[in-house]
Amino acid sequence: MAPVLYKASLTREPFLFYEMRTVCRLLEKGMEKTAVVDSVVKKNLFQYPTEKSVRRMARACVARAGGLGTSNLVSVLAHGPVEEAKQVCLYALMKEHRLVLDFMVTVVGEKFRTLDFSWNTKVAANYLMRLKEQNESVASWSDSSTKKIRGVLVGLLVENGYLKNPRAGKLEPVYLYPNLENVIRANDEKNILPAFNCFS
Repeated sequence: MAPVLYKASLTREPFLFYEMRTVCRLLEKGMEKTAVVDSVVKKNLFQYPTEKSVRRMARACVARAGGLGTSNLVSVLAHGPVEEAKQVCLYALMKEHRLVLDFMVTVVGEKFRTLDFSWNTKVAANYLMRLKEQNESVASWSDSSTKKIRGVLVGLLVENGYLKNPRAGKLEPVYLYPNLENVIRANDEKNILPAFNCFS
C-alpha cells in the first residue's frame, strides 16, 4: 500500500477564498479553464505583484474548483453568502489536500464527536508532530515549513468560524449548510461529515 501523500504546497496555496470566489464567478459564466486563467492574469484580478504569481495561483484555483465536481457548489462559492461560500472553499481545499482533510476529520471532527471543545495552540502542532513520526514526506519538511502549515491550519479554523481567533481556548460549534451536505452525501463522503460537526 502506497504511503499517503501530504503536500507542503499548502504553504503557497492556502485558503485563497477571495481568489477562489473570483475564479468561480468566471467559471459560472461558462468560460473555459484556460480562458479563466488568461482573464485573471490579463486583468490581474488577484492584485498580485507579478504575472507569474498570478498565473500560478489562477491555475491552482481552477484545479481546486474542478474538484468540487458540481456546478451548484461552484455557484455557491461564486455568489453565495460569505459564510456558506467559505465552507465550500474549505471543502474544496480538503478535497485537494489530504493533510487538511485528515486534520479536519481526525482532530476537529473527533473533538466535536467527543464533545471536547477545548483548544490551544498545541493541538495543530501535535497533529503535525504525529504525522512527522508516521510519514516520510512530512518528516522531511523543515521546521519553518511545518510552522507555516500549522499557521495555515489554524487560519482555516478562524476563517470558517471554528475558532474566534488564533489563540482561542475553545472550538465553536459550526453549522453544515444544506447545499454542501447534499453533495457530500451524494458523493458518499460521509466520513468527512464530522469535520463539519455533523453526525446524523
